[in-house]
Amino acid sequence: MSPMATISELRPAAIDVAVGFTLPGRHARGRLVRLGPVLGEILSAHAYPAPIARLLGEALVLAGLLGAMLKDADGQLTLQAQTEAGIVDLLVCDYKGGELRGYVRFDADRLAAAPRPTLADLFGKGYLAITFDQAATGERYQGIVPLEGGSLAEAAQHYFAQSEQIPSFVRLAVDDSGHVAGGLLVQHLPEGEEGRDRLHTRLDHPEWDHVRILAETVRDGELTDAELPLETLLWRLFHEEEEVRVLGAVGLSRGCRCNAEHIRSVLSRFSAEERATMADADGMIAVDCEFCSRAFPVAIGDLAD
Repeated sequence: MSPMATISELRPAAIDVAVGFTLPGRHARGRLVRLGPVLGEILSAHAYPAPIARLLGEALVLAGLLGAMLKDADGQLTLQAQTEAGIVDLLVCDYKGGELRGYVRFDADRLAAAPRPTLADLFGKGYLAITFDQAATGERYQGIVPLEGGSLAEAAQHYFAQSEQIPSFVRLAVDDSGHVAGGLLVQHLPEGEEGRDRLHTRLDHPEWDHVRILAETVRDGELTDAELPLETLLWRLFHEEEEVRVLGAVGLSRGCRCNAEHIRSVLSRFSAEERATMADADGMIAVDCEFCSRAFPVAIGDLAD
């Protein structure tokens, strides 16, 4: 991540990027994300109906907001919705090194019966699992909260309130075309946060109320305006603050990590007997990637014993 800068020093950044910032005088930090071509690439792998494409767009933005907070450059953030009796059977997105990927599996017949599905329609009695994998230390942290509220953004706020005890504001938006999505995450970091028991963090801290009220003025159209530099939006939201430190911009890209070499390596871990049961009559094992909708045929004879 580039060194901290003032807003005036931040290079213009409008699309497929995450920008971090802090408000030192208010003990707050945040991220802005906007996706365009990257979103289009990910959605193009599947012919998603509009409500599902919008949901995946919001989830990818959320993955970008959370993943860009990782200090470990090789770390990974995984966001997964575990559902029960909902239209969506599975939603999973992840972030690693600025690369995003995502996939939704859903019941098309149930979606057709609910053309404007609510969060409850989509997920039923569902749970949101957010997992942080730190490559440098090998540590893994996971938080799980019910998918409650009227939107994925509200569910994410519940996650931070319950799992992290950090007052947070999340806004996610997808434009009418479905091809541009954006989001804002702002969090309160109370005085003495380092080494402090977060269970005692006040959710009604006056500084946080002030920051939250400013953040709530963000409009969906601002988050999805590909011509509006994110530093300009930051200035509009927080220009009256004593100081806004910008942590730099992280470029975002589509990053499905499937390839023939990796798949052969995974299949080689199975026994010869197990591989034989996977193969067809011609001795080929067909492996499909749900993320990019590509098929990888692998011949048993190409696998090491």
